[in-house]
Amino acid sequence: MVIIGAGAAGLSGALTLARARRNPLVIDAGQPRNAPAGGVHNYLGREGTPPGELLSIGRSEIQRYGGSFLSGTVTDAHRLDDGAFRLTLDDGHAVEARRLLVTTGLVDEMPAIPGVAERWGRTVLHCPYCHGWEVRDQPIGVVASSPLAVHGALMWRQWTPDVTLFLHERPLPEPSELAQLDARRVRIVEGRVAAVEDEGVRLASGELVPRAAVVVQSRMTARAAFLESLGLKPTPMELGGEVIGTYIAADPMGATDVPGVWAAGNVSDLMAQVIVAAGAGLKAAAAINADLVQSESAPAS
Repeated sequence: MVIIGAGAAGLSGALTLARARRNPLVIDAGQPRNAPAGGVHNYLGREGTPPGELLSIGRSEIQRYGGSFLSGTVTDAHRLDDGAFRLTLDDGHAVEARRLLVTTGLVDEMPAIPGVAERWGRTVLHCPYCHGWEVRDQPIGVVASSPLAVHGALMWRQWTPDVTLFLHERPLPEPSELAQLDARRVRIVEGRVAAVEDEGVRLASGELVPRAAVVVQSRMTARAAFLESLGLKPTPMELGGEVIGTYIAADPMGATDVPGVWAAGNVSDLMAQVIVAAGAGLKAAAAINADLVQSESAPAS
């Protein structure tokens, strides 16, 4: 049993399978999405825990039950004649498994605005539930980098009375949206954003609008290229006629369209927070164990 990815979903799945005496192997590239964040939030019992600390605790728990880890990136996956899977890593190492749980997460593709990428997870934010409390009552700027901009500005207004929506390269919102923004007292600034700086948002006109934090929406792309050799391609997620991300489609228990392959966490649910991803990993692991039990209980022919 192999799990690809050691974030919250992968570790939760590995812990479940280890306690089910499946001796899971977890393969991980060491590139967690939330590494820049100062803490994990809305995780009951672990509120504010640094992401690296949470992962370290999870690894120790899994090893206590017999699970193991292998560092590397899976670059290819093929099904063997006996139905098992053969995985090839970037260092040429090969691993075989009867079932796969894919929890590789996603990559945030930033808008091409100078200053955004290097401040991501610190003063450039994306989720009010993840970061809203930490910047409460401070001046917040929302840069319209996706169709979610108006929704985002309305949401962030819950945490602070001072929200400015920068239209950047997008048109003026619809009249109904303008009415909502006005009702929430969200200021609108037209004109292209030239850069995000420590002091705030720099417009192409040269004007600096002071902001303590800036919100942008990334394009969320599933880390799943290696699955295409199994016939499993990412599904585009569209909003307002625009693709805002890609994900691996899976049923509520994590089963994909490829028998023997499950997916959990952000790779299959772009909006899942850490605690949701962990729960999805547990569900998928339970489904995998049940599937293995069923195959092992088949009468000998």
